[in-house]
Amino acid sequence: MEIISNIALISINETLIIQLISFLIFLFILNRVMFRPLQRIMAERSEHVEQVKQEIVKSESDLQRLIDQMTEQESSVRHEAFEINRRLEATAKQEASQIFEQVRQEIDQMRIDAQESVQSQISTAQKRLQKESGTLAVAIMEAILGRRLGP
Repeated sequence: MEIISNIALISINETLIIQLISFLIFLFILNRVMFRPLQRIMAERSEHVEQVKQEIVKSESDLQRLIDQMTEQESSVRHEAFEINRRLEATAKQEASQIFEQVRQEIDQMRIDAQESVQSQISTAQKRLQKESGTLAVAIMEAILGRRLGP
C-alpha cells in the first residue's frame, strides 16, 4: 500500500462512504424513533385542538340559544306580570268603588236616622212646649187678672 500524502481538507475514500451509510442509517432510525411519533403526537394534538374549538363553537351557539330562550321567557313573564298587575288594579278599583258606595249608603242611612231622631225630638219638644205654653199663658192671665181661670 502506498501512502499518499495529500494535504487536502476533504479526501474521498472508503470512510466517507461508511460515514454516509451510517448517517443514512442514523436518519432512518431517527425518523422511526423520534420524528414519526412526534409527528403523530402533533397530529393528535391538532385534532384535539380542533375538537375543542368545535366544542367551544357548539357551546357558544348553545349558550346563545339559551340566552335567547331566557330572554323570550323573561319577556313572556314580564308581559304576564303586567297583565296580572293590570287585572289586580282593576279589581282593586272595583272593590274600592263598592266600598265607597257602601259607605255612602251607610252615611245616607245615618243621616236619615239622625233627621228622623231630630224630627221626633222636635215634635216631642213642640208638644211639651205647647202644654207648657198653655199652662204658662193661663198662669200669666191669672196673674194679670188676679183671679183664677177655670176649674
